Amino acid sequence: MRRMAAELGCTVMTVYKYFPRKIDILQALWTLVFRTLFDALDERARQQTDAITRLEVVATGYVRFWLERRDHYFLVFMSSNVEQSDVSIFVQDDELIGRFAIFQTGISEACPAGLTEAEIKLRSELLLCSLNGIAHNLITISGFPWTEPEALVQAAVRAAIQPNPCA
Repeated sequence: MRRMAAELGCTVMTVYKYFPRKIDILQALWTLVFRTLFDALDERARQQTDAITRLEVVATGYVRFWLERRDHYFLVFMSSNVEQSDVSIFVQDDELIGRFAIFQTGISEACPAGLTEAEIKLRSELLLCSLNGIAHNLITISGFPWTEPEALVQAAVRAAIQPNPCA
């Protein structure tokens, strides 16, 4: 907090006036990052009429966002000295969690009719885990000769929407 106050050119008490705890600063930053991300994904989704293409565009946009903003990735996913209890406050934010529904909606629209809500949820979580893994590996193991991000994302989307991805 002292270092932040010094960089901002104010007193530590001024910082504490707006952010009582360090995690409150992180939460505000995480919220801003995710709002920026999902606003961009919503815009990309609106531009597509085909359900599979829309899902691929959103999924590619998600991974691209982190690859182009590695500092944001490290802030959100790799902040040091952050406890699980701190993160649980963030992941229980209904507004933010609701923004992740873009993946469930995409899966629901891109898959054949007749899937249960549980199947749609499972497929969207499979896709999101794949996308986070793609971003994480490309960012943290950058020396490995990975396949192009778009190809990895397309394969993840196709796996998530195939008739029996978890069979």
